[in-house]
Amino acid sequence: MAQKKSFALRVDAELLEAVEKWAADEFRSTNGQLEWIISKALKDARRMKLPKNTETSSEAEQ
Repeated sequence: MAQKKSFALRVDAELLEAVEKWAADEFRSTNGQLEWIISKALKDARRMKLPKNTETSSEAEQ
């Protein structure tokens, strides 16, 4: 697993409240939810590579 770094993050109170609710709905910590949101956004924007063991459905069918 990659080494984790910590840093301070200032966010609007309403934004944090919404993330906390979303995290609770998905049984994640607030920190875990923020990591998931950031990771998904980076992958969707093609700014972060997908893990090598991830296969697309067309590759799996061959």
